[in-house]
Amino acid sequence: MEKGLSLALIGGGNMANALASGLIGRRCAAADVHVIDPGDDTRARWEALGTTTAPAPDARLSGCRVWFFAVKPQVMAQVVRQCRPWLRPDTLVISIAAGIPGSAIAGWLGADGAPYTRVVRCMPNTPALIACGMTGMAALSGVDAQDRALAEELLRAVGDVLWVADDAAIDAVTAVSGSGPAYVFLFLEALMAAGVDQGLSPEQARQLALATFHGATQLATLSPDSPAVLRERVTSKGGTTAAALAVFQQRGQTDILREAVAAAARRAGELAREFSD
Repeated sequence: MEKGLSLALIGGGNMANALASGLIGRRCAAADVHVIDPGDDTRARWEALGTTTAPAPDARLSGCRVWFFAVKPQVMAQVVRQCRPWLRPDTLVISIAAGIPGSAIAGWLGADGAPYTRVVRCMPNTPALIACGMTGMAALSGVDAQDRALAEELLRAVGDVLWVADDAAIDAVTAVSGSGPAYVFLFLEALMAAGVDQGLSPEQARQLALATFHGATQLATLSPDSPAVLRERVTSKGGTTAAALAVFQQRGQTDILREAVAAAARRAGELAREFSD
């Protein structure tokens, strides 16, 4: 890996902040980071960290080895095209914009029917904000082994990474891990409310629910056994857990979850088609 990495953050919001917090001082200096964002307050915060900034794409992009696109999908096409004049043959483009296929980005960056395929599309999730994220990554054909290694290193600054084959697989990543924190938060809300229903204080229910979820996921991570085996070990015949799980099964909760994930994946594909037109 080269030293003194130069990095452009195109969009200076929360995910860009998360990336920078993991990279500045470890992988690059603040002075090596150029942030493009139209917000005066946002740019002021970045400048206070020691980065350079601009309200719109400018010539300093040509000196950046890696471009991170972290803008809203609705403006992605416009912003990518604005950046294109400063693209170099060795620029690695990494997109964390939701719903935008890598092929669309390649087309916007290319010219005369020749897409620019040195592009990695990523789907992080919100735990990246505390360096506990999960990011799915898909590389286009122009990304070589060195670029893949660099992209992986950069995204590991905010958590774990998983390479998948293509944009269709990124839609599945979106449905499972991109949207997944919301499923977890919904379950936690319900579990806390159920604890209060049974006479616990809100504070007690919150502590129990959060600690239980954290412990169970850690056990599933560290154990060589599958979640199904771990579940069976907790479930004594005729016991309290069996009574609770019987209700889940009667209400079809596992089917509901699978249907919900499938709906999220379908919607991810729809958004990709909408924003890439």
